[in-house]
Amino acid sequence: MPKRMILALTAITAASSPVHAQNDRGGVRTETQERVANGQGGMDAIWNFVGLFGLLGLLGLRQEHAEDSYHPAALE
Repeated sequence: MPKRMILALTAITAASSPVHAQNDRGGVRTETQERVANGQGGMDAIWNFVGLFGLLGLLGLRQEHAEDSYHPAALE
């Protein structure tokens, strides 16, 4: 397909999509919105740090590189 036709179809698709309908939940609030509205979000910072610590722990699962000619082996 010519590039102009693909570009035109992409632009038409993007312009005709109902963006406002994707965010409309019919007035029903999510659980997160309810917790924030009720002021129950005080533990957010603590859980963020726990999650960050867990992600840093995943660094220990990295595999060592295989011994090859580019990485010298220890002298025996």
